Amino acid sequence: MALQKRLFFHTLAAWFAAASLSAETKVLRGFTLIDGTGKPPLAGAALVIADGRIRWVGAESQLKVPAGAEVIELRGKFVMPGIINLHGHLGNTVGLAQDPKNFTRANVERQLRTYASYGVTSVVSLGTDQDLIYQIRAEQRAGRPALTRIFTAGRGFTNRNGYPTSVPGMKGVPYEVGSVAEVEKAIAELADRKVDVIKIWMDDHLGREPKIPMELCRAIIENAHKHRIKVAAHIFYLEDARRLVEMGLDGLAHSVRDQPVDAALISAMKQRGAWLAAPTLARELSTFIYADEHPSLRDPFFTRSVSEDVLRELRSPERRKRIASDPDFPKYPGFLKQAQDNLKRLADAGVRFGFGSDSGPPARFQGYFEHVEMELMAEAGLKSADVLRAATAYAAEFLGVSRDLGTLEVGKWADLIVLSRNPLDDIRNTRTIEMVFIAGHRVH
Repeated sequence: MALQKRLFFHTLAAWFAAASLSAETKVLRGFTLIDGTGKPPLAGAALVIADGRIRWVGAESQLKVPAGAEVIELRGKFVMPGIINLHGHLGNTVGLAQDPKNFTRANVERQLRTYASYGVTSVVSLGTDQDLIYQIRAEQRAGRPALTRIFTAGRGFTNRNGYPTSVPGMKGVPYEVGSVAEVEKAIAELADRKVDVIKIWMDDHLGREPKIPMELCRAIIENAHKHRIKVAAHIFYLEDARRLVEMGLDGLAHSVRDQPVDAALISAMKQRGAWLAAPTLARELSTFIYADEHPSLRDPFFTRSVSEDVLRELRSPERRKRIASDPDFPKYPGFLKQAQDNLKRLADAGVRFGFGSDSGPPARFQGYFEHVEMELMAEAGLKSADVLRAATAYAAEFLGVSRDLGTLEVGKWADLIVLSRNPLDDIRNTRTIEMVFIAGHRVH
């Protein structure tokens, strides 16, 4: 009797284990696959997802549906990898106001849900985070996230009283360093936290604020590299970009915006393997588009994630007048055009490039702005296929996570977007989102 009891409970446990596995197995079939590798699209494709990872991918004609799997029919749809944003910011903004007191779990997770709903399945929060970010990241990495994946730079570096500390809500957010000793101490803290990348702000805010000294940038880069951590820099000027790349900088976190990139920068970037990690064209657009009634204010793809209070404020004549009264306002469209031209020049020259929008601060809307960024990259002259790879496979490569993310291949996490139209025909078709999956979890 005792043996029979043990056999019964063993069988029952095995049945529950099998049922649990089946419940975690999904089959997607009948779609056109754009896998992010650069291969031609595969019509009539299928995917098997188990425990959040891709276990099989190929032609539906060769599919063997696992017993008990959930089958999702996607006839006529298109599937691409989830978008990876290499330059975003989490937690500090509520509505159109930025303040460190907003950095709460509820606000961070709300923003991660917004990103996820737009197909942005991973985001690098670049230099404006608080300690809570490490806890949320650790929780994600201990299992299977159902929200957008967090990568973080922790706190970035600037000069004492340097940009962006004059921006409302930014004082006390980055490290303000004045010596190599302060750099070394801060880098040790960040390395102990196992940050994914380190951020430098190298900008005088159009001559208004002191830039961080180059010798401190060198110390940041050298100390970060001792810990095998990449360094990305907010830059504006061509000369700063060239000098930082020559020091060993891994990635530019913005396009150069003051003048055309030259042969010296191109040569240095190619020789040293530096990336234009995040063009952030949408960031430039945000500086001037809301001075008028921009069409996005009536676009359901935008308005679905923005509160009525924010929409009213964006439409208010007082706010528009305030934006247009900025003494530098006439320059902003030119900065965008220069950023686009420089992205195209670097891409044509063979410099590696990734994807990032600088979404998260006020009026840089998370999720929506990543799709704007792709459109602006295409307007700059890049092919849709190259834009998609920048936002998926290339971004994963820069982060060093290609083993798990960036393409839809066997063994990788099932982070993917289901679209009703082909984004290779028109990059704006990335907006035709029907479903999003993160680690096999369907985003609702």
